[in-house]
Amino acid sequence: MTPETPAPTARGRHRGLAYALFLPEREPACGVVVLHGAGSRKENHFDFARRAVAEGMAALVYDARGHGESGGRFGPGAFEDAVAMCDLLREHAGAVALRGSSMGGFAAIFAAALDGRAAAVVAICPAPPDHLLRGLRAGRLEGFECDVAACEPWLAGLDMTAAGASLAPRTALLLMHARGDERVPFAVSERLYAAAGEPKELRLVEGGHHRSLQHDPGLQAEALRFIRRHAAGG
Repeated sequence: MTPETPAPTARGRHRGLAYALFLPEREPACGVVVLHGAGSRKENHFDFARRAVAEGMAALVYDARGHGESGGRFGPGAFEDAVAMCDLLREHAGAVALRGSSMGGFAAIFAAALDGRAAAVVAICPAPPDHLLRGLRAGRLEGFECDVAACEPWLAGLDMTAAGASLAPRTALLLMHARGDERVPFAVSERLYAAAGEPKELRLVEGGHHRSLQHDPGLQAEALRFIRRHAAGG
């Protein structure tokens, strides 16, 4: 099986959110919920889902509210939405991890803290709440429907460092960041790593940019090894 195949096993809607489910031919070793960034959509991360299936894992990729085929507007319910998707994937795989990039990395960390049952989180160039708030106020967060009035006080009251620190020891945390990230400084991940408890890993990549790590085959394989080690014990 190659990372280019297969197509999603199923597509559907859950809580008004459009998702694509990828299942291996045999009982999955574990599962991973994939969270995209601001203005993106689930199809942009099918490459990672296919690679997960090739490694014997289940994967669920969904459009965040206000993105892609999902209705509504992105807002304070984003963490609950991610937890609901984890519960949906748990119907197919016992142990579930989250993998998110940029705004998806932000949501993955907070959702895991809220859920309390995630085996692992892989956060790629995670965007902190104050960064998202500044982008929202400056009109730089484009390409999706957002509940601006609700997001302002919500984002202002969040502490991602504290949320990341709360994961240990039940949820392993892998932070990946490009040193050349032009949007979110890699120091964000350094601070998260310093505050987090074990098990944790930090992977800083020379050069690159904000989106370069998401689709790198070697880093995808590294993320899947981390997930397998902490979600499937292998």
